[in-house]
Parts: sequence; structure tokens; C-alpha cells
Amino acid sequence: MAVNLQKGQKISLEKEAGGALSRVTMGLGWDVAKSGGFFGFGAKSQPIDLDASVVMFDEANRPVDVVWFRQLKSRDGSITHTGDNRTGAGDGDDEQIIVDLRTVPADVKSLVFTVNSFTGQNFSTVQNAFCRIFDTNSGKEIARYDLSVQGSHTAQIMAKLYRHNGEWKMHAIGENAAGRTFDDLMPLIVPHL
Repeated sequence: MAVNLQKGQKISLEKEAGGALSRVTMGLGWDVAKSGGFFGFGAKSQPIDLDASVVMFDEANRPVDVVWFRQLKSRDGSITHTGDNRTGAGDGDDEQIIVDLRTVPADVKSLVFTVNSFTGQNFSTVQNAFCRIFDTNSGKEIARYDLSVQGSHTAQIMAKLYRHNGEWKMHAIGENAAGRTFDDLMPLIVPHL
């Protein structure tokens, strides 16, 4: 059973998965909050374009590479973004980032996952938002983190995968922020490295 993470919680991915992991997927899902209407009838909603990104950092906490909707694959090929969902329509993951843990370069210490509202709408227009990590090979969900804190923020630093004593761990960061892309969040990411 997957761990429901709380803000600030850290887990061992392999311990929670029940064994060694070779590939994991970070899934991001959301729905557009309905507004207006009388007793729920005639409610309207406007699409919201949330974007999942991952920034790769080295031992000196310098960014090495980034995977996002404008660069769907890391230069080394270890991380792949499956594509941009501009509406949040559908059930389940709206965007996914697949990480081949075996081929992430040895000099990469941490992977920080962010979500941004590219269109600038704030999270008061979002509901049922989550990120989850699962074993890509088996499909088994390892951990889930609820992002549905509605508010005036337009971004969130979701989570960090990092190496510690030879194993991959996950830290649910959950820090609300403002920005249209991961680049706007860089000053806020650094303290979490």
C-alpha cells in the first residue's frame, strides 16, 4: 500500500517498494475547480495548464539539466517527460516524468520536481491535485502527496528524490510559490537541497 506523504516527510523508496527499483514514474494529476452555478447547476470551469518539471542537481547543488515541456528528455537520456497536458482533463495522471534510476549520472545528487501554472491561474482554480511516485515496471504506487491546497500560489515545489548512502529517498517538500516555470522557483529550491 502506498504511503500518503505529509509535507516534510521523507521515505526510502526501496523500503516502501519492497525491494530494488530500476525505474520510477512521478505522476501529476489535477482537475479544474468548478465555479458559479446555482446548487451546482450551470457551474463553469476554465482549463488550467499545470506543468510538471524536474531539475537535476549535482553534489555542489548546481543545476545540471532540466526536463520539462520544452525539453522532454534529459541530455543523458535517464529522464523522460511524457508530454504536456494543457487542461487537466481525464482521470489519473495528467503528466508523467519517468526516471531510470540506474542511468541517472553518478554526479547527480538530487532531482527536484515542481509544478507550475504556465497560464498564471492560481491554485484556487485547481482541485484534486496530487503527485505520486510508482514503480514504472510493476505499476505499484509507492507514495502519494496531495497538492490540493487551494490558494493564491501559482506553483509548488512538490518533492525531491535524492541519493543517501547508496539508496534513493524521497522528500515531500510541498512549498507553495509563484512562477510560470521551474526557472522562477530556483531561488526557493536551493534551500531544500
